[in-house]
Amino acid sequence: MKSFLIIGLGRFGRAIARKLCELGNEVLVIDRDADAVQHIADEVTHSIIGDATEEAVLNAAGARNFDCAIVAVASDIEDSVLATALLKEAGVPHVIAKARNSLHRLVLQRVGADEIVFPEEQMGMRLARTLSMRSFLDYVSVTDDFSIAELPVPEKWLGKNLIQLNVRAKYGVTVLATRDKDSEKLSLSPNPTAPLTADLVLVMIGTNEDLEKVGKRA
Repeated sequence: MKSFLIIGLGRFGRAIARKLCELGNEVLVIDRDADAVQHIADEVTHSIIGDATEEAVLNAAGARNFDCAIVAVASDIEDSVLATALLKEAGVPHVIAKARNSLHRLVLQRVGADEIVFPEEQMGMRLARTLSMRSFLDYVSVTDDFSIAELPVPEKWLGKNLIQLNVRAKYGVTVLATRDKDSEKLSLSPNPTAPLTADLVLVMIGTNEDLEKVGKRA
């Protein structure tokens, strides 16, 4: 179990706090808004009504003892930057901060933020990628450039095996596993000599660009 300190209870902060708790972590939330804190108090480990730009509040919360702090406030850039700086001064090993724009990101970097996120921008990019990869049943980003995606066996691949298709050389992607369309159970290291059938789903990894090309050709 890890411990997380969440600063700010907007939609982003609330979503992270709830999910981290669901996954069995210790979560403390801090926000000035008493209603926002009371609304989520029963869903997290601890909650504090307070101003996270005040050093005394962070000290009272034991900020230095948390594995990670997430500054989920972006609407007020001054508060975001000050809270991030105070958390780093307190000795929090990993501070993640939400940024509004590139200038905000630059300032957060300079005060010591270990990781900076743009939730709205990243969601927009994910939606755009999903729309452009309609052939895929699902995909998961591994890094900004690499993803794992599920693709039903393309019609022109039916009856052929992975050796014949030479997917890695031709498309730049690797088939990690297969599964039946009606099952979530994966068959790792699929038989490269077995003919592909219409009831199979291929689980592949590759760059987003290469995966998109496979999807469009499929």
